[in-house]
Amino acid sequence: MKGLAPLVILLVEDDLADQKLIKTSLRSEKLANDLYSVQTGEEGMDFLYRRGNYSNGTPQPDLILLDLNMPGMGGKEFLRQVKQDEKVKQIPVVILTTSDAERDIIDSYKLQASGYVHKPVTLEEFKEGMKKLEEYWFVLCKRIPKED
Repeated sequence: MKGLAPLVILLVEDDLADQKLIKTSLRSEKLANDLYSVQTGEEGMDFLYRRGNYSNGTPQPDLILLDLNMPGMGGKEFLRQVKQDEKVKQIPVVILTTSDAERDIIDSYKLQASGYVHKPVTLEEFKEGMKKLEEYWFVLCKRIPKED
């Protein structure tokens, strides 16, 4: 059996402070992961399809953490495009947002989000939330095998 490769997480988040909180929270856990951050939905698409600044290649994410409310391509449109494409639709996408709006929750699940998480407010809550998220997605859930 092959050793497990580091887990690849793509964070699509326009707020730099939230990016930093998420990075800090994920680093505090001891699970091996490689976190890549982009600030827009368009940049997230470039990452997934290895275009523009990412044309030299990027790893396929094991998980995408997605903010809903971003300028330009919002989270819902990003999610819609990902889930319509056979090449990337199997990647779990977890919404990580400040929105508690019922419409956003319903729309996200209709667009095949794998989960919907309200962003915690304090650093300790953030760390605890990220720990639970990682434990669920990378310990309890079986990962899709990477194609060679």
